Amino acid sequence: MLPAPFIEPFSPPRRILMGPGPSDVYPEVLAAQSKPTIGHLDPLFVGMMDELKSLIQYAFQTTNEMTLAVSAPGSAGMETCFVNLVEPGEKVIVCRNGVFGERMRQNVERVGGIAVVVDNEWGEAVDADLVASALVANPDAKFLAFVHAETSTGALSDAKALCALAKQHDCLSIVDAVTSLGGVELRVDEWGIDAIYSGSQKCLSCVPGLSPVSFSPAAVEKLKARQTPVQSWFLDQTLVMGYWDASSDGKRSYHHTAPVNALYALHESLRLLAAEGLELAWQRHADMHQVLRHGLQRLGLRFVVTEADRLPQLNAVYIPEGIDDAKIRKQLLENYNLEIGAGLGALAGKAWRIGLMGYGARRENVALCLKALEEVLA
Repeated sequence: MLPAPFIEPFSPPRRILMGPGPSDVYPEVLAAQSKPTIGHLDPLFVGMMDELKSLIQYAFQTTNEMTLAVSAPGSAGMETCFVNLVEPGEKVIVCRNGVFGERMRQNVERVGGIAVVVDNEWGEAVDADLVASALVANPDAKFLAFVHAETSTGALSDAKALCALAKQHDCLSIVDAVTSLGGVELRVDEWGIDAIYSGSQKCLSCVPGLSPVSFSPAAVEKLKARQTPVQSWFLDQTLVMGYWDASSDGKRSYHHTAPVNALYALHESLRLLAAEGLELAWQRHADMHQVLRHGLQRLGLRFVVTEADRLPQLNAVYIPEGIDDAKIRKQLLENYNLEIGAGLGALAGKAWRIGLMGYGARRENVALCLKALEEVLA
């Protein structure tokens, strides 16, 4: 028998998280997660799930019945949408203007779909005219997939206009709202979004590991009309909804052991969002972005994204010539307990990503970030 290792309890430092995620977690959310664990079919827990569903509906601004939290991070929320809706041989218009649009393309191909890619430069919003041309050229397309807020660049696309295009061409829309939910305007029902997914660790300021998703009635109809089984048993929403929604006799079917304490945390996070008010939360993110923007520009830092297409909660700026990316981020972490993000993909080594998400979007964080950057860059 191997000897038992002696390991001290893990004690993480208190960081200030101003990268692309995870964001700073609300103290109340951390406290909620530490509450006693009860069974995932306990009547009290089931009642909490009903409240959680209504809170997710509020955050998404939808009345969709098929609205829930996937027991896995946002990447699983993405896969949930694609494996449930796209069947082999079906054509999907995929908008790619960063890392996460490319991940959408990979999901389409992994389920046997045909991806027709509409490319925009990194740092640009999705061009609706290019999408319209692709839809005209592919009248047999079944879906339009795009990222609302591209986390790799900080670009915000016009979800309302893109979903209207999808409707005009009888396509269902699949939308990545991982970084947008709770941080910028998002109206699922009003904009006609058919399938949407997000993550708990961005503007909701919850612990990582959960993915709110929602399917419109049209998306549910498409799911029910599938000719082939859903590729993933775990993510099959026809099975999962038996757990999230009671049957006619009031019973819920066992599907998997839900992450009970993590769902406590999401419940509290969304409760705090509802208490603040969705539109006030959107405005807070916009206000803090303006304060940060002025400070970064005073330091001579240039934004990757033009102001018209810029996401307030994810600020990508070019690294000045001659500055060591990793060295600066290491100094911020070691001297200020401050985390900012490195660039991804085409922006690796060329840009920093500074997050203003959820609980982290507050004035004292902005002031610290600007002062710390000023000192380390000097």
